[in-house]
Amino acid sequence: MSKLNFKGSVMLNPAPVVLVTSKSSSNKINIFTVAWVSTVCTKDPIIAMGVRPERLSYTYIKESGECVINLPTKDMVKIVDYCGVVSGKKEDKIKHFDLELNKGIKIATPSLEKSPVALECKVKSITPLGTHDLFLLEVLNVKVDENLLDSNNKICFNKANLICYSHGEYYGLISKPLGSFGYSVKKKKKKDKFK
Repeated sequence: MSKLNFKGSVMLNPAPVVLVTSKSSSNKINIFTVAWVSTVCTKDPIIAMGVRPERLSYTYIKESGECVINLPTKDMVKIVDYCGVVSGKKEDKIKHFDLELNKGIKIATPSLEKSPVALECKVKSITPLGTHDLFLLEVLNVKVDENLLDSNNKICFNKANLICYSHGEYYGLISKPLGSFGYSVKKKKKKDKFK
């Protein structure tokens, strides 16, 4: 297979796409879309997020030191796209979509009621990188729609109809897994020779 070489570029695709709610010091709420977000540590639970300093939410998150990462579903794709291209400086996007907010538990910033999973975060650090600044966010609390839990209280993300972003387009995730963690090295069970 022949390959073409491109200059160094951010081509990590697909990426999760999230809706981030933030609150200003004067209690104004904003929502915007972020596709540059990733888990970077489990203990303490830390998420990395890249944000351009000119975004209104950048100011709100920096002021309050907190935000909520809301995982959107397939039926929220228009909201996701709109909140990524329309600035909160020009329009109240929460009002535009008549989005219901859910009061924060560990932080003052609310989450989106419509989102099946919401991660309440506090800012650990902000590092300037260039076009974007790197926010390291500690997850203090996670709200999960109880409809996503099975009988053993395991979260079934495949039931959430989550979406991802890949090179300018939104995609739904398939509901059946291709494998599970460790399946490639799992030993096959021996058959009982007395059966």
